[in-house]
Amino acid sequence: MPSNLNLDYYYGTEAEQYSFYRIPKTLLTDPHYKKVSIEAKVLYGLLLDRMGLSVRNGWMDSERRIYIYFTQEDAMALMSCGKDKATKLFRELDQGGIGLIERKKQGQGRPTRIYVKNFTLPPEPGQTPPSPELTPPSTPLQTAEKPQCRPLDSAAVKTADFPHSAPLETRGQDSAFSVPNKTEKNKTDSSDTESSIPPPAPSQPAPPAGAHRRMRMDEIDGYRERIRENIGCDFLLRERPYDRDEINGYVELMAETCASRRAYIRVNGEEMPTELVRERLLKLDGEHIRYVMDSLRQNTTQVVNIRAYTLAALYNAPATISQYYTTQVSHDMAQGFRGG
Repeated sequence: MPSNLNLDYYYGTEAEQYSFYRIPKTLLTDPHYKKVSIEAKVLYGLLLDRMGLSVRNGWMDSERRIYIYFTQEDAMALMSCGKDKATKLFRELDQGGIGLIERKKQGQGRPTRIYVKNFTLPPEPGQTPPSPELTPPSTPLQTAEKPQCRPLDSAAVKTADFPHSAPLETRGQDSAFSVPNKTEKNKTDSSDTESSIPPPAPSQPAPPAGAHRRMRMDEIDGYRERIRENIGCDFLLRERPYDRDEINGYVELMAETCASRRAYIRVNGEEMPTELVRERLLKLDGEHIRYVMDSLRQNTTQVVNIRAYTLAALYNAPATISQYYTTQVSHDMAQGFRGG
């Protein structure tokens, strides 16, 4: 059983500063969803959250249906479960289960598209949704008798049947039509109106030579600083000064990958959406870096493409770190028993 973390309370409006995953209330209250496990409902909430990323990237099919990318490794990392459990939860939500999602394989090493279905249930047989109240069409202005413009006195202000364009302190409550502006049709040049067409915006000068390259370098620098902060780079370097080149190499690889302009990046032999890879890399911390370094040192096979191998190890770190340390603990315990 985990030890108590002795956490503090929320005070005032502190709870509003955090972001949360949302699970629809219907999944917990509607009898149709009673048989769906709590874990599957949590997974559905994670899939709903990923929809925002798809909307920003414009991931829609020819029928304008939004789809997402969410791999089993993502589910394993966020829900701290194994592959069998993640597979079971996806099946529970899929067409063969409750039907809250629909998965479509793309082939050629591309990730599976997931269509997140609307959890709102259709009306029961025999029930018809309430029809909106129909309001009679208003009388066209062309057929209405237009009022005659005349000077306004206090009595006219209080009893006017039509609102006037001149500023009035009081207007009749039964006014139905607006009187035209104080402008004669044959003297529109001096009317007190402003043009509704804005002047054309001044043309922007072409960027100087090398500007795109500088923007690209600035973007990489931004990711580099963010990654160094995420992994506690200064602390890592003090802890492992002999690994300085290796740690800096990880930072550069992650920064360049995050700043990539390609739509897909090849990871684990599959073409993964760049936004998904970027999101995963920006979640890594110092413990993940230590784990990747230790894992690569223990590898005894020959690596042909060390860059691709390292990127795959960094991408998979959140999903495999817990299993790795669990195996290490079991191995150490077994060695201890043998030694005893």
